Amino acid sequence: MNTVLIVDDNEVNLTLFESLVTKLGGCQSVSFKEPMRGFEWCRQNVPDVLLVDYMMPEMDGLQFIEAFRALHSRDEVPVLMVTANDQKEVRYQALLNGANDFLSKPVDRNEFMPRMRNMLALRNGQKFLNDRAAHLGALVDERVQDIRQREQELVLRLSRAAEFRDPETGAHIQRMAHYSTLISDRIGMDSSELNLMLESAPMHDIGKIGIPDFVLLKPGRLTPDVFELMKTHAELGYELLKESPSKVMQAGAEISLTHHEKFDGTGYPKGLKGEEIPIFGRIVAVADVFDALTSERPYKRAWSLEDSRKFLEEGSGTHFDPACVDAFLKAWDDAMDVKNRYQDKKAQQLVPFGDGMVSSELLALVR
Repeated sequence: MNTVLIVDDNEVNLTLFESLVTKLGGCQSVSFKEPMRGFEWCRQNVPDVLLVDYMMPEMDGLQFIEAFRALHSRDEVPVLMVTANDQKEVRYQALLNGANDFLSKPVDRNEFMPRMRNMLALRNGQKFLNDRAAHLGALVDERVQDIRQREQELVLRLSRAAEFRDPETGAHIQRMAHYSTLISDRIGMDSSELNLMLESAPMHDIGKIGIPDFVLLKPGRLTPDVFELMKTHAELGYELLKESPSKVMQAGAEISLTHHEKFDGTGYPKGLKGEEIPIFGRIVAVADVFDALTSERPYKRAWSLEDSRKFLEEGSGTHFDPACVDAFLKAWDDAMDVKNRYQDKKAQQLVPFGDGMVSSELLALVR
């Protein structure tokens, strides 16, 4: 049902226009003799066509159209103005103010009906295009969301790919990603940055895919030569992800490359110092180390929460960005909730295989 707003101070004209609108079919009219009351109605309602007289008290037709067009979402509503034939200057100004067409006094029914139908057809076409645009926008949003979900799945699968070769667990990936997001939130990042951190942080150690088994699965402390080989996983992860057009992959590349840098410049692989280290790398450094300390592995016992917290505090300004440590400690209660929510399964056991060691789960698969 289309709504035609009629504003005319003449009672006879109102009655005539209301009758003609009814005969159009599929239309209802809303009429006002006082233009100010009509304008107040427009503040809360959007008509499909506005029919307004020029000569009115308090607010003439030119002023009404100008004020009407200034309201939000009223720029597409067709406007018909009623004027005398000899009022050319008024018509010129009405066009400038936003009128679409005119009716001449006295109004001829045979002129009124087709002009009004044209205005209604214009309005219905606009509404169809707007609805179509909204529908297409919803479809695009749906497709984008589908792509994002697939990307997130790919990220998680890539992040967990090293689990069969590394005694770290999937729960570690979830915990450190949420710890990183808590830190990001406390230092003032916006929602888009928080989502980016949550999705990209799990890729911090993706480069371990390229580390030989005899290094990755070697029990006990690594020798200096073997440790140098282990450190290459940071750059391997960066090379794996850096050319992706995805913002998540690009952030993952940056995190992979920089989360082993130290605030005092003694980290690897570039020896970056202070704010030379990208903020995502500085954040993940705190989250990753804390979770590594507080998690049990086949080669070590879990540290106590007190000792792990003390390690972060003592490393603030040397190993870690002090702002990131402070942010994590302020989020301590939330961090404990994360730790309790994402529990490790039984730690993988490393067993001899060939010249090295592999996880018992992987050995069961290959057999």
